[in-house]
Amino acid sequence: MAEDKVFKSDDEWRLQLSDEEYFVCRQQGTERAFSGIYWDEKRRGEYRCKCCDEPLFTSDGKYDSGCGWPSFYEALDRAKINEIRDTSHGMIRTEIRCARCDCHLGHVFPDGPAPTGIRYCVNSASITLYPED
Repeated sequence: MAEDKVFKSDDEWRLQLSDEEYFVCRQQGTERAFSGIYWDEKRRGEYRCKCCDEPLFTSDGKYDSGCGWPSFYEALDRAKINEIRDTSHGMIRTEIRCARCDCHLGHVFPDGPAPTGIRYCVNSASITLYPED
C-alpha cells in the first residue's frame, strides 16, 4: 500500500476540506456526539475516507451503538486502518487513521457486538457515504 500513500501539504488539505473536516481529519479533532450527518444514517452503501476516498467501511458493518457517532463492528480491510495509542485528554484509547493518507477517523474500542467484539467509533466529518442507489 505504500506506493498508494497520499501526501499533501497543510495548505492543500485546507483547500480540500471544510474547517470542521480539517479540524477532525488533520488535527485529530472530534465532532460533538449526535451532531454528525452519519450517526443515524440508515442507507446502504460504502463509507470512504473524506481525504483520499479510500473505501473503509460498509453499511453491512454499521450498527447503532448509542454513542452518537457512526459505529462499525468491522472494516472492509483492517490493513486500511492504522491503530495508534492515544493518551490525550487523560485517557488511554486507540486512535484510528486511514492508512493511505493518515486521516484521523476516530477511535476503536473492544466493546462492539459479535462477531468481532470491535467498535470503530468514527467521526462523520472524516467519511463520505457512497449510497448503493
